[in-house]
Amino acid sequence: MKNRAISQSTEAKLLISEKSSDRVRERLDTLYRVESRRVFATLIRLLGDFDLAEEAVHDAFRAALEQWPRDGEPANPRAWLISTGRFKAIDRLRRRSRFNPLDEASSPVTPPIDDALERENGSVGDDLLRLIFICCHPALSPDAQVALTLREICGFTTEAIAHAFFVPLPTLAQRIVRAKAKIRDAHIPYQVPALTDLPDRLDAVLRVIYLVFNEGYAASSGTSLTRPDLSGEAIHLGRLLAGLLPEPETIGLLALMLLQESRRTARISPSGDLILLENQDRSLWNRAMIEEGLALVGRALSSRRFGSYTLQAAIAAVHAEVSSNAATDWARIVGLFDLLIRVDPSPVVALNRAVAVAMRDGPEAGLALINAILLRGELADYHLAHAAQADLYRRLGNNTQARVAYERALNLTQLEPERRFLKRRLRELPD
Repeated sequence: MKNRAISQSTEAKLLISEKSSDRVRERLDTLYRVESRRVFATLIRLLGDFDLAEEAVHDAFRAALEQWPRDGEPANPRAWLISTGRFKAIDRLRRRSRFNPLDEASSPVTPPIDDALERENGSVGDDLLRLIFICCHPALSPDAQVALTLREICGFTTEAIAHAFFVPLPTLAQRIVRAKAKIRDAHIPYQVPALTDLPDRLDAVLRVIYLVFNEGYAASSGTSLTRPDLSGEAIHLGRLLAGLLPEPETIGLLALMLLQESRRTARISPSGDLILLENQDRSLWNRAMIEEGLALVGRALSSRRFGSYTLQAAIAAVHAEVSSNAATDWARIVGLFDLLIRVDPSPVVALNRAVAVAMRDGPEAGLALINAILLRGELADYHLAHAAQADLYRRLGNNTQARVAYERALNLTQLEPERRFLKRRLRELPD
């Protein structure tokens, strides 16, 4: 009887331990999604090495999985992970030094870890933003700056970056490898640039934040239409940057992100399906974000020194100012696109302008512009171009051409909500 009671007590303790481990694992999964990029960014600053910092992040989370079920979650989980990762990295460096005493290349100096690192005068006040500026060093090409930052700091996959850049995957991968090699071989310091040097890197930093937001606003692949963690992170970085460098384009980018993010809830049905702008319930739009965005875009426009981001924000503002799609001032939107295409003459801007022209002048006018863009081959592999073409063919009653274009768009997209939407459009077309 006594042995049986002991056995039951042991089983109960094991069950409690297993439940505790499960809770810790779930908590760490959440922390990894929310905090890992910040932990990684801080460890790069402390350790001065991308690969060592990445190993340290994994070591820290592995240690938490082992220790927290026993010791409990610390009061400041992020600080614990950074501290643990830092000491794990130091141990790793010491082991390398011990096993390779004659190999200088494999015996890096122990990284500085004193409190002075936390008291840098005139520095950017957020490690993630700080590391974005470091990755956007003038020694790297603009495309390499953005690709490296998105991959190593923001946690994008190489595939997602290649999709954002419209370049082949191998090309993008080599670009990242060469950028890291350049940092290593040129001994580019892992330090915060002086405030006087920050404006020279602003364009690349704005582009990084913009691409991070775009991936959060409309994911390039996966099962979810949006990634609120990324769009939220981009807005956070935009606020920090606007406080640091309140240039018109910095303010314009923040306005653009707020106005676009204000629609997120209305863009997705309860089942996770895509809802087009014309069908959205505008009462679900976030009015606080809209009011802030409208004030910011007005401030940027009044400077008369604005560029692409401010003009995009102004277009978003036209949509935000009206209570229904029918009331949209498409003539004003086309006029803003005319300005935008002078500032940023890209095929994607031309595509969006063509859609606005179709809304102002009718589907035939817009379709002629889209067909010309596709004929030039500039957006041959861009699914949204074929989806826009298909929609205009559908509105004109040309179901055969609409079907061809919808199927082309379907073959090109990797995002499940978009695939469901395109399949539904195909089913709705008359035979």
